[in-house]
Amino acid sequence: MELIYVVEDDRSIQEIECFALSNSGYRTEGFRTAGEFYAALERELPDLVLLDIMLPDEDGLNLVKRLRAGEATVLIPILLVTARTTELDKVKGLDIGADDYMTKPFGVLELISRVKALLRRSRRTGKRCSFGAVVLEEERHAVSVEGEPVELTFKEFELLKLLLENGGRVTTREAILDRVWGTDFEGESRTLDMHIKTLRRKLGQAGTLIRTVRNVGYMLKE
Repeated sequence: MELIYVVEDDRSIQEIECFALSNSGYRTEGFRTAGEFYAALERELPDLVLLDIMLPDEDGLNLVKRLRAGEATVLIPILLVTARTTELDKVKGLDIGADDYMTKPFGVLELISRVKALLRRSRRTGKRCSFGAVVLEEERHAVSVEGEPVELTFKEFELLKLLLENGGRVTTREAILDRVWGTDFEGESRTLDMHIKTLRRKLGQAGTLIRTVRNVGYMLKE
């Protein structure tokens, strides 16, 4: 049975959400503060987080950033539920890593429908890769460092994805050129070096994770 954490400081709304989700076959736990939620994460990781933005002890958007920056929590689907209704609030929430967004007041049937859709999507794809503070989401074609979005070209994205998939293993130059540029690529290997240089720069401090293995290739190492 899938577990959903409901982070909502309004007790009546939290009870409605937990009741509706429980009746739909999910396990639920409710929390009124970010502190209570973080403590629960140490005990058990949920399959989905239902999160109110306006909490008494921490802004919910910051909580999203922390979840996306954590190696153990980066894959957890997040559904924001909030009274904030401006487009900027919605866009900001999605940009920093939330998967979906609902505004209060909302219908219980819509809530259950969105939860089911997010859980189906997370089971189907599971294509989030992370290493240190770097997170790559293939479905959204998005990369972030400590929750902040990083704009990459298609080749840079594919290059980073390959390095993340191989984790701490060395990826040879030949393997990179074959996978990212294709078997018919006839350019100089300096093309790869330039892409690595640009990728490191765009990732900022996290770019130091990309290590050069002399005469072999590249790898990620903290």
